[in-house]
Amino acid sequence: MKTGIRCLLLMLLSVSDAYGQITYFADILGNGFKQATIVQPSDYEGSVTCTIVKKLTPEKSTKAVLYVHGFNDYFFQEEMAERFVSEGYNFYAVDLRKYGRSWLSNQKFNNVRDLSEYFADLDTTLAIIKSEGSEKILLSGHSLGGLVISLYADAKNGKELFDAVLLNSPLFDLPTKSGLKKTALPLIVKRAEKHPDMGIDAGLSPLYGESLHKDAHGEWSYSLGYKPHIAPPVNFGWIRAVHLAQVKVAQGLQIGKPVLVLHAAKSIDEKKWSDVMFTGDAVINVAQIDLQARNIVGQYSIQAVPGGMHDLILSRKAVRDEVYSTIINWAKRVVK
Repeated sequence: MKTGIRCLLLMLLSVSDAYGQITYFADILGNGFKQATIVQPSDYEGSVTCTIVKKLTPEKSTKAVLYVHGFNDYFFQEEMAERFVSEGYNFYAVDLRKYGRSWLSNQKFNNVRDLSEYFADLDTTLAIIKSEGSEKILLSGHSLGGLVISLYADAKNGKELFDAVLLNSPLFDLPTKSGLKKTALPLIVKRAEKHPDMGIDAGLSPLYGESLHKDAHGEWSYSLGYKPHIAPPVNFGWIRAVHLAQVKVAQGLQIGKPVLVLHAAKSIDEKKWSDVMFTGDAVINVAQIDLQARNIVGQYSIQAVPGGMHDLILSRKAVRDEVYSTIINWAKRVVK
């Protein structure tokens, strides 16, 4: 126990030494949200940053949530932050390197060659949250973010700076047809070893994005520069990184903290716009989420959400109200 406390103090001191006093500025969301840019060590594309966004409770709290966004995404979900703040949680989000607020002109959007590249962003953000007074932390991730924090929780087993893990439709399966997985995927993964920057059009539909954004059929306002309806083409390195991460999930993850896995009750595959888009997951196969989540070694629960969309907290209001209720009731039991 004493050793763990010493390790935590050393990490907090190293954060202070490396970054000095964290300087926050008003965030693009306004409404009391603040952001800070953290400069990380350079990588194969050059300079790297991640961005912390936060909104604190009116009264001092020692509980916090850290939210990690998905692919072709960034943090914009003000309603989610307000829900957690109203329940007494300081709210933090991180725009991972090469996403949203953290994208730099020398970088390809969303680029990654190994999902462990994001671990430094999580290490830094969690240490900062601790240094700012939050003792208990719920680590939450959506889609790709859910896959990332699953691997992160496994890697940090026994050394966690968080107390529970929430997975919102984690990307435990590539959104590709089974035929492609059997033929093209192995070739791409192999070729990515020497040619990670070779690009490929993932052939994604704009319908999911249109179901979300207020200027199309949805109710949410966010930057289409940071989150376009169709994601920029990925490269072979990205496909390999995600595939290898999913293979690791299938082999089993050792997670030492309570895990809640939430996903839509059904997947949908619409070819043209209809209101069916509001009724299911239009991105990945929810049966695979359920199947692969059972490879977690530890305390976990899985729940399907009727009427849920891919990002459950962007579903229709009645559905997301139920999702928030489920999350908060679970968090009260495991984050004390």
